[in-house]
Amino acid sequence: MSYKQAIVARTDIGMGEGKLAAQVAHAALSAYEDADDRTRKAWKGGGQKKIVLQASGEQELFRLADVAEREGLPNAIVRDAGHTQLDPGTVTCLAVGPGPEELVDEVTGDLSLY
Repeated sequence: MSYKQAIVARTDIGMGEGKLAAQVAHAALSAYEDADDRTRKAWKGGGQKKIVLQASGEQELFRLADVAEREGLPNAIVRDAGHTQLDPGTVTCLAVGPGPEELVDEVTGDLSLY
Protein backbone atom coordinates (compact mmCIF):
# COMPACT_ATOMS: atom_id res chain seq x y z
CA MET A 1 0.00 0.00 0.00
CA SER A 2 1.24 3.46 -0.94
CA TYR A 3 1.05 6.28 1.63
CA LYS A 4 0.81 10.00 0.99
CA GLN A 5 0.32 13.36 2.66
CA ALA A 6 -1.47 16.36 1.12
CA ILE A 7 -0.98 19.89 2.37
CA VAL A 8 -3.70 22.34 1.34
CA ALA A 9 -2.70 26.01 1.48
CA ARG A 10 -4.86 29.10 1.17
CA THR A 11 -4.42 31.24 -1.94
CA ASP A 12 -6.48 34.18 -0.69
CA ILE A 13 -4.16 35.62 1.97
CA GLY A 14 -1.09 36.57 -0.06
CA MET A 15 1.58 34.50 1.67
CA GLY A 16 5.07 35.00 0.29
CA GLU A 17 7.02 31.96 -0.85
CA GLY A 18 9.01 31.71 2.38
CA LYS A 19 5.89 32.07 4.53
CA LEU A 20 4.14 29.40 2.45
CA ALA A 21 7.08 27.02 2.84
CA ALA A 22 7.15 27.50 6.61
CA GLN A 23 3.40 26.98 6.98
CA VAL A 24 3.48 23.84 4.83
CA ALA A 25 6.31 22.49 7.01
CA HIS A 26 4.32 23.20 10.18
CA ALA A 27 1.29 21.38 8.75
CA ALA A 28 3.29 18.37 7.54
CA LEU A 29 4.96 17.84 10.90
CA SER A 30 1.80 18.39 12.94
CA ALA A 31 -0.24 15.86 10.96
CA TYR A 32 2.66 13.38 11.01
CA GLU A 33 2.64 13.60 14.80
CA ASP A 34 -1.12 12.89 14.74
CA ALA A 35 -0.58 9.58 12.88
CA ASP A 36 -0.15 6.20 14.56
CA ASP A 37 3.24 4.44 14.61
CA ARG A 38 2.36 2.01 11.80
CA THR A 39 1.28 4.83 9.48
CA ARG A 40 4.33 6.96 10.28
CA LYS A 41 6.68 4.06 9.57
CA ALA A 42 4.92 3.11 6.32
CA TRP A 43 4.94 6.69 5.06
CA LYS A 44 8.58 7.30 5.99
CA GLY A 45 9.63 3.97 4.50
CA GLY A 46 7.84 4.81 1.27
CA GLY A 47 9.69 8.09 0.71
CA GLN A 48 7.37 10.52 2.55
CA LYS A 49 5.29 11.29 -0.56
CA LYS A 50 3.54 14.64 -0.28
CA ILE A 51 1.85 17.22 -2.46
CA VAL A 52 0.83 20.84 -1.92
CA LEU A 53 -2.61 21.88 -3.12
CA GLN A 54 -4.65 25.09 -3.30
CA ALA A 55 -7.64 26.14 -1.21
CA SER A 56 -9.71 29.23 -1.82
CA GLY A 57 -10.13 30.12 1.85
CA GLU A 58 -10.47 29.19 5.49
CA GLN A 59 -13.91 27.60 5.15
CA GLU A 60 -12.61 25.16 2.55
CA LEU A 61 -9.81 24.07 4.89
CA PHE A 62 -12.24 23.39 7.74
CA ARG A 63 -14.59 21.49 5.43
CA LEU A 64 -11.72 19.29 4.24
CA ALA A 65 -10.49 18.77 7.81
CA ASP A 66 -13.97 17.52 8.76
CA VAL A 67 -13.94 15.05 5.87
CA ALA A 68 -10.43 13.86 6.79
CA GLU A 69 -11.50 13.39 10.40
CA ARG A 70 -14.55 11.34 9.38
CA GLU A 71 -12.28 9.16 7.21
CA GLY A 72 -9.96 8.59 10.18
CA LEU A 73 -7.01 10.37 8.57
CA PRO A 74 -4.43 12.29 10.58
CA ASN A 75 -4.86 15.99 9.90
CA ALA A 76 -3.76 19.36 11.20
CA ILE A 77 -4.94 22.94 10.73
CA VAL A 78 -2.18 25.54 11.04
CA ARG A 79 -2.73 28.98 12.53
CA ASP A 80 0.01 31.56 12.09
CA ALA A 81 1.68 33.05 15.14
CA GLY A 82 1.55 36.52 13.58
CA HIS A 83 5.24 37.40 13.84
CA THR A 84 5.71 38.44 10.20
CA GLN A 85 3.21 38.72 7.33
CA LEU A 86 -0.11 37.63 8.82
CA ASP A 87 -2.30 38.51 11.78
CA PRO A 88 -2.01 36.18 14.78
CA GLY A 89 -4.32 33.19 14.48
CA THR A 90 -4.73 33.37 10.71
CA VAL A 91 -5.52 29.89 9.39
CA THR A 92 -2.97 29.19 6.64
CA CYS A 93 -3.12 25.54 5.68
CA LEU A 94 -4.25 22.01 6.41
CA ALA A 95 -2.34 18.75 6.21
CA VAL A 96 -4.24 15.55 5.42
CA GLY A 97 -2.35 12.35 6.12
CA PRO A 98 -0.03 10.62 6.04
CA GLY A 99 -2.42 7.88 5.12
CA PRO A 100 -3.28 5.46 2.34
CA GLU A 101 -2.93 7.33 -0.93
CA GLU A 102 -6.41 6.39 -2.15
CA LEU A 103 -8.00 7.69 1.05
CA VAL A 104 -6.05 10.98 0.98
CA ASP A 105 -7.11 11.41 -2.66
CA GLU A 106 -10.77 10.90 -1.70
CA VAL A 107 -10.46 13.97 0.53
CA THR A 108 -8.22 16.20 -1.61
CA GLY A 109 -8.31 14.74 -5.13
CA ASP A 110 -10.43 17.54 -6.62
CA LEU A 111 -7.98 20.29 -5.66
CA SER A 112 -5.38 21.92 -7.95
CA LEU A 113 -1.65 21.77 -7.34
CA TYR A 114 -0.17 24.87 -5.72
